[in-house]
Amino acid sequence: MNEKPQMELKYKNLGAHRVAPLKMAKFPNADEIVRNGLLNQPRGKDAVDVLLVNPPTPDGGLWIRTQHRVGRRTRENMVWPQVSLAQMAALLVPTYKVQIIDANAERMGWKEFADLISKYQPKYYLSQLTAPTLENDMYGVFLAKARGATTMVFGTHITPIPVETMRPYPALDIGLVGEPDLTLRDLIDHLEGKIDERPPLIQKLINEHDPDYRPALNEDGTVNMHEIKGIVWREAGQIILNKNRPFIKDLDDLPVPLHEMLPYKKYVMPLMKGPFTFIVTSRGCTAGCIYCIKHVSYQYTVRLRSPEKVLEELWVLKKLGISNVNMYADLFTANRDQVIGICKAMIDANIKMKWTCNSRVDYVDEEMLNLMAKAGCFLMTWGIESGSEQVLRHARKGAYPETALRSLTWARKAGIKNWGYFIIGLPTETEETIRQTIEFAKKLPLDIALFHVAAPYPGTPFFFEVVRENWFRSGTRWEQVDMDKGTVLDYPGLPAEKLLYWQKRAFREWALRPGPIMTYLKMLFSDFSTMKSAVSVGMQHFQWQTGKSES
Repeated sequence: MNEKPQMELKYKNLGAHRVAPLKMAKFPNADEIVRNGLLNQPRGKDAVDVLLVNPPTPDGGLWIRTQHRVGRRTRENMVWPQVSLAQMAALLVPTYKVQIIDANAERMGWKEFADLISKYQPKYYLSQLTAPTLENDMYGVFLAKARGATTMVFGTHITPIPVETMRPYPALDIGLVGEPDLTLRDLIDHLEGKIDERPPLIQKLINEHDPDYRPALNEDGTVNMHEIKGIVWREAGQIILNKNRPFIKDLDDLPVPLHEMLPYKKYVMPLMKGPFTFIVTSRGCTAGCIYCIKHVSYQYTVRLRSPEKVLEELWVLKKLGISNVNMYADLFTANRDQVIGICKAMIDANIKMKWTCNSRVDYVDEEMLNLMAKAGCFLMTWGIESGSEQVLRHARKGAYPETALRSLTWARKAGIKNWGYFIIGLPTETEETIRQTIEFAKKLPLDIALFHVAAPYPGTPFFFEVVRENWFRSGTRWEQVDMDKGTVLDYPGLPAEKLLYWQKRAFREWALRPGPIMTYLKMLFSDFSTMKSAVSVGMQHFQWQTGKSES
């Protein structure tokens, strides 16, 4: 049987061609398609105009920070209420749809946070920003910018360093410098073309608190960003710092913060059963302490809310089921008449709320403390700082050890618990003055004491002194300027390592005595929720003392 001959297959080596001459690169460009897709994507039912955030923390732990304070890791398990965000929300609604995320209180990680940004599709994203959390906070800004939002920040870092905070972070569009409340509303009104839609309250606030105010519009009706006060922004590759915005003169003109938008049931504080929140009673402080960041934002004059307005907000909180508050102020006792008025209003109204506050030791008297206790005050935090008159004088604290002993004794006698804050490493500090502070702390009638390392926060007189004297440790980054977990100071004869050693030793010597141990045990066994918190506090302090803490 004859077989058909197989067909011969012919193969051609395509690689045998000569190499073509090199051509000019011409890459495909999909920028416009992607950009249009990002900006024109359908807005879902959850989309908001403004997203106000306290972003996730650098290490997943609990951090303390708010509008005019710095960030620090809390060893006392406090979850700070974000009332500054609730205040800004109250200025934006109902004109704008607003949402608040407090990732710290929710113990939220970056994946969940990013998913929420995608869900809310904000036109405008406003974030807290502090020195110790700078790069961390900017990651949130990056996530929002990548999802099409106009990004903004506020706080105690952007205010004294506006241009150089913007420069390294191109994802950040605008910084709110100083008091952010009215700046935010005015800015968004301009960007959204809603200046003429302002309700009477907003119109009054803007007009009465800035006599020179006028809409920042060009002749053709377009926005003139150069004329919007209180911002730092970008134009054609340049960073522009505008004029400052005047302070709000009368805090009574502000609407009550929208506390209901906050996760208020998750705000907790040691020695306090159940959730609590802040009620802002004033802004500003008349004292001149060189290390205090509060003066960067609100400066040295005090603006007070009336007792009537404070009581009005207390009733709002009461109706939400909140019976514990902190009278939140740079210095609650800055004005005796206001304090007396608030106490009498609470007593007369029989509102029955437990509350805490802060004070300097030279801004109280025995009669006032007794009335505060009668009105429900059960705990006061005192900025004592040092047992050395030398250190206190240089820091312009103006309060001396004998005054502290007298005032805390009055408070204890009135039935108020005392919480003392101390700072190790202020200028002129020596190992001898640190020992004075430790021994002095032991003599005071304190229920809680915390010892921090001095932190030269940007914009404070202390910061400028550290720069002038070359006390910054070489290679310092902003994230290291932290009063709780490290230090950037290198004094002659007292380097950073010694300051940290004395910080831990000070707390150890104060805490490991019968009185503080009994206070801790009472907190431990008072009720189940307090027990869990107390155990956590104890473990954090143990890890901090042994150097095993991740923070």
